[in-house]
Amino acid sequence: MSALWRISLLVSLFFGLVATVCLLVLLRQASHDVSRELNAAGAVLSYLRDVAERDPAALQPDLTAHLRHVQVRWLDTGIGSRDFQLERRTWLEAVLYPGELPSPLTVRMTDGRVLQLSVDPRDEIEEVRDSLLQLLALFGIALVLSLLAIRWAVRPALGVLHELLAAFGCVSQGRLDTRLRAHSLLEARQLAGHFNRMVGSLEYARRDNDDLTRSLLALQEHERTQLAQALHDDLGQYLTGIRAQACLLQAINDQPQLVSSTARCLDEHCEQLQDGFRRLTRELYPVMLDYLELPEAIRLLSEQWQSAQGIELRLQIDRRLPSLPLSTKEHLYRLLQESLTNVAKHARASVVCVRLRMKGQRLRLLIRDNGGGHHGARRPGIGLRSMQERARALDGSLIATGGRRNGWIVYLDIPFKESLAQ
Repeated sequence: MSALWRISLLVSLFFGLVATVCLLVLLRQASHDVSRELNAAGAVLSYLRDVAERDPAALQPDLTAHLRHVQVRWLDTGIGSRDFQLERRTWLEAVLYPGELPSPLTVRMTDGRVLQLSVDPRDEIEEVRDSLLQLLALFGIALVLSLLAIRWAVRPALGVLHELLAAFGCVSQGRLDTRLRAHSLLEARQLAGHFNRMVGSLEYARRDNDDLTRSLLALQEHERTQLAQALHDDLGQYLTGIRAQACLLQAINDQPQLVSSTARCLDEHCEQLQDGFRRLTRELYPVMLDYLELPEAIRLLSEQWQSAQGIELRLQIDRRLPSLPLSTKEHLYRLLQESLTNVAKHARASVVCVRLRMKGQRLRLLIRDNGGGHHGARRPGIGLRSMQERARALDGSLIATGGRRNGWIVYLDIPFKESLAQ
């Protein structure tokens, strides 16, 4: 059922209820009025009987034929109407006077004629019936006018609703350039404004996701290129050198000094090869997290980063830090690693402060530098987006903003649940 039909049905039911209440009130009042009229008619019957006994000539047929609520019949002439008591009573008559009417009075005149006097409530009943019909007609006209007014008032809103449904259908098909036009109704303008802003946000989010997907694919290709270069240029050269020196050892086995120097070169190449493998493995996955707790892994990362970048790193770790599950350690480690990478690439800082502490049931990580390389960034890059996704995976919040004077601040706040601790 549509909204217009539902409104029309509710209005019709309301009018029907009000009309029923008014009819009941009118019938109740009419019943009291009929009872009073019948009582008064009974007194008139007594008076007419006395008049007929004293002066029969005063009861002329022309005068008695138009009396209200009283029926005068001359039995020998047949003048008058039918006996109302002998007729079948309708539902309205039964409601207005549920009891029996007073018995007719019979008066025998001195001239031999017989006069019958009885109560006749038909005039009052006709008045009540006319009032009921007028009330029903009035409610019917008011209902029709109300339904027409509602339809006229709701038609613009229904047009907006149909337009909105069509726009949602377009959006569901991926057409995010759909917009609603401006309307004269205030509510329609507000609805169109909210819809247009919502679709604009969806369109921006889709473009942002497309950019992120392209960035991720580019990053994936870059990492594969770096991995291939590392395997070919560094590790491949060392393996080629080791193989050449091994062949040389076979040829100079009778020259001890040359064998000794060649063995030392082999050892150096193997050590460099092992360092290259460790560095490559560490970049791909922090293996130390499988064996170390998060504070030790962060200290090791800080020492390696500080040694490689030449930037002072001040580290503060809360001693109350509990044991964390591996997935949480991985997210925190990668987030800190990405923050330090951003500092090294963009911040131009000389000092970096890292603080990890517990406060209540919250775990908080703060990275702050004294550089100034992030203030010109308008949109977050893939590094910051990956940090935000990691924070969301930890059910936490990440704030990345510029400091009051200079530098960049990254603040992570995540909940700590005892059930997640190792």
